[in-house]
Amino acid sequence: MTAKRALDLTGGLALLLLFSPLAAALALSLALKDAGNGRNTCPGARVLRRRPVAGRGGVPFTLLTFRTKGPLASLPLLLHVVRGHMSLVGPCPLAPGHRESRGEGRRRLSVRPGMTGLWQVSGRSELPWEERELLDLHYVDHHWLGMDLAILARTLPAVRRRHSATRAAGRFCGPGTRVA
Repeated sequence: MTAKRALDLTGGLALLLLFSPLAAALALSLALKDAGNGRNTCPGARVLRRRPVAGRGGVPFTLLTFRTKGPLASLPLLLHVVRGHMSLVGPCPLAPGHRESRGEGRRRLSVRPGMTGLWQVSGRSELPWEERELLDLHYVDHHWLGMDLAILARTLPAVRRRHSATRAAGRFCGPGTRVA
């Protein structure tokens, strides 16, 4: 096991244990809200959002997130980190066959996608797609454990800044959207 995988497994398990009560409460809240709307005959069916993404080596897996906005939506990603499909730090997860994972960008598939990365701590919603792609490729070419620790240390402040800015603007911008 590499040091990076040990960090992912240890950090992922610790965060999963720490946030599991919050994740359970959020899942219950979403299930009750969904059942109250009368949209589904199966209560809780719309708690998780599923989307196919390319993992390490281009192997596809189904990415799970909560059907809500904000950083809490990402809590199920910790399950992917523990299972080894994702890393705490890595390139942004993309759909299989996405244009950024072809040609020169194919090398991004040599590492696991991450919950956070250079794109996250460098102003994700304000960056043009091309810059995010360059940051991902820079990470792939130069990653090491010290860089991962630095990115992890910068992630929470970046999420807080982004959350404060979007709250002040009166709306939340999800992944891939931009504040106008």
